[in-house]
Amino acid sequence: EEEEEVGGVQITPQLLKATSGEFSLDSILLLRLRGRGIARLGCLGHCANLEWLDLSNNAITHLGPLATLVSLSVLNLAQNRVTNLEPLASCRNLQSLNVAGNRLNHLRQLRCLGGLRRLETLRLRDPLSHLANPLCATAGYRGAVASILPSLRAIDGQRVSGRGSELYQLCRDLDTSLGRGAGAGAGAGGAGTESPRVAQPWVEEGFWEPRPPRRSSIMDEAHRQFGEVLRECRELARRADDTIAQAERELGGRPDPNSFVF
Repeated sequence: EEEEEVGGVQITPQLLKATSGEFSLDSILLLRLRGRGIARLGCLGHCANLEWLDLSNNAITHLGPLATLVSLSVLNLAQNRVTNLEPLASCRNLQSLNVAGNRLNHLRQLRCLGGLRRLETLRLRDPLSHLANPLCATAGYRGAVASILPSLRAIDGQRVSGRGSELYQLCRDLDTSLGRGAGAGAGAGGAGTESPRVAQPWVEEGFWEPRPPRRSSIMDEAHRQFGEVLRECRELARRADDTIAQAERELGGRPDPNSFVF
């Protein structure tokens, strides 16, 4: 299987610059390389500031060059030939990972991601695209994955029903509180001396307060490009107004054909 990548496309600086429009690999923040027949990642590891990467629908087996992408936040590797995720252990800022449709056979192949404290979303299976990994055939694999990677909030697009799920934690705490309350009520009814318990908050103070948005160079770049497009549109609108006004003046100076007397 590892030899299958030999005949595929290799990523080169020319390919990266042509795709991104950037002159320097360090300036590339976002890359879409979906369905390019890529088998070898080549110089992709030189994109030191890359934050968003789509490599889906290719023929990639080895992920070694990705180990240097410490700024990478979103990675889509769906529909490739990946069997080893260990290079991703160095991508400490990774938050979202899609590896649906690869060749991951065992849950232990995910343990290398345990040190990624920011990883919140993992997709191993995509029913809409009919993509999965062999390990998805294991009964209850999502629960096992949640135990291996407790920071996850969603697996395969579904909210995690184990550790890493605030909803699960709230429901469990509520059940526990109700259980204690029932026992206390029975004891109070029998003895008549125990006072009712004071309700305690389920979560810490400020839990529901919105978190401050995380600054992202991708968003900054998007705002910059939007501002440039907006300025260009305004300039085009001004030119159009000038052209229309000039045309109206020229038409206004012509004699009215209905004014001639024969």
